[in-house]
Amino acid sequence: MRIRTTRFSWVEIEAEDVLTFPAGLVGLEDCRQWVLLADAENDALGWLQCTTRPEVALAVVSPRRFVPDYQFRVYRSELTALGLSQPQDAHVLVTVGKSERSLTLNLKAPIVIHLESRQGRQVISNSDLPLQFELGLPPATLKKTA
Repeated sequence: MRIRTTRFSWVEIEAEDVLTFPAGLVGLEDCRQWVLLADAENDALGWLQCTTRPEVALAVVSPRRFVPDYQFRVYRSELTALGLSQPQDAHVLVTVGKSERSLTLNLKAPIVIHLESRQGRQVISNSDLPLQFELGLPPATLKKTA
């Protein structure tokens, strides 16, 4: 099937590529069908594209790529609907944002996906984690001019 997107034009996906978020995402409760797309230029970056609203695409990354010891705590009942038998069956992503100084990661509200059931849910962590964890910018490259 083909879906229209604002960012990527038309995208060809299979029905089994669709991820269902029964409760939507925070602030996007009406967006329940998504597809995870790889970024062609950056292998660390993915895009969670809503299949029903072409203008809605969220930049996402695996938090452990940038915060190796990342862990979050939620009540077990928060994840019951996903049908996870083991916590390690979860695929965890966080959204990428932008502050005045750098790119940020929302570590407080991760997106948990059970790839086998194709179900997802955004949860709010009980842990003391930041909504805007700033990624360090690479140092500016200086070039001698005189």
